[in-house]
Amino acid sequence: MEAFALTKYVRMSPRKVRQAAELIRGKNVDEAINILTFTQKAASVPLEKTLRSAVANMVNNQEETVRIEPEELYVKEICINEGPTMRRFRAGSMGRVMPIRKRSSHIKIVVAEEKDKRKRK
Repeated sequence: MEAFALTKYVRMSPRKVRQAAELIRGKNVDEAINILTFTQKAASVPLEKTLRSAVANMVNNQEETVRIEPEELYVKEICINEGPTMRRFRAGSMGRVMPIRKRSSHIKIVVAEEKDKRKRK
């Protein structure tokens, strides 16, 4: 069983977010949250928020007969896609215009149970 969370239009470059995302790919959820909490990258804040949302979706959207603990989950998939780019312009030398691209990202995190991970191997 798995659940996901999606955060769109994060005002951060996908390249920078992917650097922080590589730290938690395939890790246990508790370990991933701990890593993101103590990582000194700005991208760790929206990643941690999205991860916590995915865990909450997993715990709250399950059947009443099955009880899943957050400690039994791992980060199955993490996908950072490019969002829309805002284009701005700034004065350059000799009267020219220099473009500025303000990039954004879409973050998707999928969490699954540990026993599903063991079945795959």
